[in-house]
Amino acid sequence: MLVTALLVRPKRAVRRLSMAHPGVFFLLAWVLGVALQLQQAVLWSFWVYAGCLLAGGLLWWGLWRPARLGPRGWLLGAVLAGVLAGVGLTGTRAAHYAAQAMPLHLQGLDLVVTGRVASLPRRTELGERFDLVVETATRAGQPVALPGRLQLSWYGSTAAAFEEASAGVRNTPGLRAGDRWRFTVRLRSPHGNANPHGFDRERNLWEQGIGATGYVRNGPRDPAPQHLGRTAWHPLDTARQWVSARIEAQVSEPRSAGVLAALVVGDQSAIDRADWDLFRTTGVAHLMSISGLHVTMFAWLATALIGALWQRLARVWPQALLAVPTPLAAGVGGVALATAYALFSGWGVPSQRTVIMLAVVVGLRLSVRRWPWPVVWLLAMVAVLLLDPWALLQPGFWLSFVAVGILFATDPGQRMAQRAVADPERRTGRSLRAALGLLREQSVVTVALAPLTLLLFGQFSVVGLLANLLAIPWVTLLITPLAMLGVAVPVLWEAAALAVQVQAAVLQWLAQWPWAAIHRAIPPAPLALAGVLGGVLLVLRLPGAVRGAGLLLVWPVLLWAPLRPAVGQFELLAIDVGQGGAVLVRTARHTLLYDTGPRYSPESDAGQRVVVPLLRALGEAPHAVVVSHRDSDHAGGMAAVRSAWPQARWLSSFDAEPAQRCVAGQRWRWDGVDFEVLHPQPAHYGPQGQGLLSSNAMSCVLRVASAQHSAWLGGDIDAEQETRLALAQPDARATVLLAPHHGSLTSSSPVLLNTLRPRWVLVQSGYRNRFNHPAPAVLERYRQRDMRWVTSADCGAASWRSAEPDAVHCQRDVARRYWHHPAPTHTALEND
Repeated sequence: MLVTALLVRPKRAVRRLSMAHPGVFFLLAWVLGVALQLQQAVLWSFWVYAGCLLAGGLLWWGLWRPARLGPRGWLLGAVLAGVLAGVGLTGTRAAHYAAQAMPLHLQGLDLVVTGRVASLPRRTELGERFDLVVETATRAGQPVALPGRLQLSWYGSTAAAFEEASAGVRNTPGLRAGDRWRFTVRLRSPHGNANPHGFDRERNLWEQGIGATGYVRNGPRDPAPQHLGRTAWHPLDTARQWVSARIEAQVSEPRSAGVLAALVVGDQSAIDRADWDLFRTTGVAHLMSISGLHVTMFAWLATALIGALWQRLARVWPQALLAVPTPLAAGVGGVALATAYALFSGWGVPSQRTVIMLAVVVGLRLSVRRWPWPVVWLLAMVAVLLLDPWALLQPGFWLSFVAVGILFATDPGQRMAQRAVADPERRTGRSLRAALGLLREQSVVTVALAPLTLLLFGQFSVVGLLANLLAIPWVTLLITPLAMLGVAVPVLWEAAALAVQVQAAVLQWLAQWPWAAIHRAIPPAPLALAGVLGGVLLVLRLPGAVRGAGLLLVWPVLLWAPLRPAVGQFELLAIDVGQGGAVLVRTARHTLLYDTGPRYSPESDAGQRVVVPLLRALGEAPHAVVVSHRDSDHAGGMAAVRSAWPQARWLSSFDAEPAQRCVAGQRWRWDGVDFEVLHPQPAHYGPQGQGLLSSNAMSCVLRVASAQHSAWLGGDIDAEQETRLALAQPDARATVLLAPHHGSLTSSSPVLLNTLRPRWVLVQSGYRNRFNHPAPAVLERYRQRDMRWVTSADCGAASWRSAEPDAVHCQRDVARRYWHHPAPTHTALEND
């Protein structure tokens, strides 16, 4: 809003700034300092940050010395003090936490850990996932140092797809928050996939204080986990789990029960993935978690109830009213109960922001003061960042604070309230004005947040305005109150579940509308920020010319598309999907996807979690999809990709349709780039179209070639088929090679390497995978032939361009932050 004021009335804005309290500038600069520290790729020493914090504090203290400073002097001093304090405070916390990282030499070893279940256990189809606060840890009877908090998975017999299940793995016991256990576990440092615009799991774990992840060893040959009894620790999580279990027992429909659990106890993992997709498409996802609207409603009800009860108490005990006036009791009690509700429901960023703003507003009203809304807004932001500086990188943080700031700036609610007070007898008119106010508020938020939503998610909901107008009163006034009252009267949960099902039916109908949601490529940060400013200008009460300028700022965001290769050139992006394969090939006007990533579990796969979101964020719609073979680490994401782009041409080595089988000799040309299928041969298919070779040996081999450079994509083809192909085409060459079978010993044969002689090898393999891919012997073959390689575990998504054949760009290098997995000992340019 400050930027808007400077644009619209620059002289007035500068004059008001010069009269402002230096504390405002200090707080703004402090937020800037936090943001700057969060951009660091490598942490400095703890003492450097401590020095910054001390310098900032001393400078701020010096501003209040008797010596007179000019306006510029105290302004610059306040800004510098705030930046130093923000960098120093955030950095000291980060350095202290990093010093407790898990020792790398303990990764993958059997450790005996005693600790407490410190979270609401999250059930999956494979078992349970939970946080554990470590009390003691030993290795072979000797104590070892571990991070204070771990995230563990306990796989049960429901994981029938895993070998452990058939070997007799014991069921999970139904973990409870606060329980003390002794486990044998295997751990590793926090690690996640690294892709452009992808979810940063490592930051998420860092923010939660998770120092290592792993799983409980509970096979038939492992020591049995020991339950050491209940503790009084973590009472909130214990209560949340109790309520969640009661909802599940009372509501027979699982998807409705999941929504109710999210609304009452903040367990968003209970919501089915298909429901999350529906909520995002229709723009109502913010209502399915504990939002500021829910907390505000709860605080309002609590304040009204406490005020009424306090007045009744005063009739019996008048001294109570004299000691504590009704406004004080109602205001403080309402904020206290709202805080308890926010804590009980998971204490998310929207809840934190709302509680802090409520506390400030109530405090000001009780002290008969009035602060400008930007100060209240800024204080709430600073308070949230004091609790969790890394919240600044959460999409929810920006959506929450920008939305509230816009509503404060436009301030329709205050005007509506003034009109209602001026005309209290006209209830019908007041109701109509309230409805129009809701329509205007939602319209303002929808328009203003559309560019920000594009920046954060690469999409915005066209039906979101209508969906929110229907869902906000339905969820806020019906579903949420019934869900909360169900804690005392469980039968009300059944009524709430019915309301959830009615809402789902309406949202499904809206989601089926053409263009229900629009997907666009995520623009660069400067362009996106300009679009966000344009969205704000469009909804403020400003002259038409200024609003027109807002439209000019938004329009380029909607039309922006990433640069594509020139005609005759192509690009490869080896997507980081863990232990599996997925490669994006782009030409001047066409896109091909080679493999769709692995299936992670019966309920999750790389297609829905990584590949589809990434392609949409890049503005890509594949014209063709080649699935090398049927193994789940390459074909696991097929369903999600096919659902997103049903019009794409499909080729695979296991399709029942002859036209959709990859066969050697198939060729096509896109934008001056040649595509050729080299394997399997027609003779490798049986009379019914079934593959006559093993699944790996049937892998579709695809060669992509420009005039000067080529890429060789071979799936999991084995050494025998590699040798046959190499001997059949002794003059074949490849600039870049996708490591066959993730660098397994059964592939990357010397004959193939000697024939292709690639400059680069891209190895798609999971971090510390159980297959030990890539094999050390295979890496030695690459090294002996002066072939440079990168692995997805160390590099993240790897990008190669035929226009720059000597360079591979690693996502972990491009977007490295200090909480990320440590950089490998080798770089993307040298493997020595």
